[in-house]
Order: sequence, then C-alpha cells, then structure tokens
Amino acid sequence: MFQMVPYAPKPTWNKDKLVGQKLPLKLEEIWSIRTRLDISNNLRELTMFNLALDCKLRACDFIKLKVSDVAHGTSVQARAMLIQQKTGKPVQFEITPKTKTTITSWIKSNGLKSDDYLFASRVKVHEHLSTR
Repeated sequence: MFQMVPYAPKPTWNKDKLVGQKLPLKLEEIWSIRTRLDISNNLRELTMFNLALDCKLRACDFIKLKVSDVAHGTSVQARAMLIQQKTGKPVQFEITPKTKTTITSWIKSNGLKSDDYLFASRVKVHEHLSTR
C-alpha cells in the first residue's frame, strides 16, 4: 500500500541570520575605513564616506547634492541643507572640518563648477551618481 511520508517544512530564509537594523559603526571602524581610503588616495569614496557620516541620511539623498549646495566659490559652508526624498522634509546638517577638507580637495581635483553634481555619474553625462 501507499505509505505517507511526514511533511518536513522548509527552513526559513532568515534562520540563524541577522536581519533588521544593523549596529552602527564603531569609532575605531570609522577611523580604519578613513585611513584605508586616505592611504589608497581614493578621494571620491573618502568624500562620500565623510559626507555620509556628517549628514546621517540615505545615499539616495546625499548623492544628489550639487557643488552649490555645499560650497560658495572656493569655500565649503559649515552647514548644508537638502530635501529628503522619502519624507519630502528639508534637513540641515553640519559639515565637519575633516569633511570640508575632503570636499575642497574633491572639487579642486575634478575642476567642478557650482552647477555640477558633487558626485557625477560616470555613465550618463550631466547626471548624478546612481545608488545602483
């Protein structure tokens, strides 16, 4: 006769995995990342990393910044403001001296003008960097 095999449920995709909000970076991890980016002369990533730490916003928000949003002429502002994509609310954030230095170096090294995106796309002309 036909014998019934007991049903074995498939294990869930997140069994034994960390899901949800991740722990913030520790101070020593931040300095380690900064040092490695600085040593490798990776100015774009160092500028993005420092700016991301300062503004504490999603990448989709701060990659749309234009040079005129953070700098007037050759000097970088102490504060900047942007509109969050998700909430539509304006957010003001302070730019630390270390970030000011990297932004200034980034603008000078690429010869960016005030109407250029701070992080321009490498693929599409006159567009900002994509989060994808």
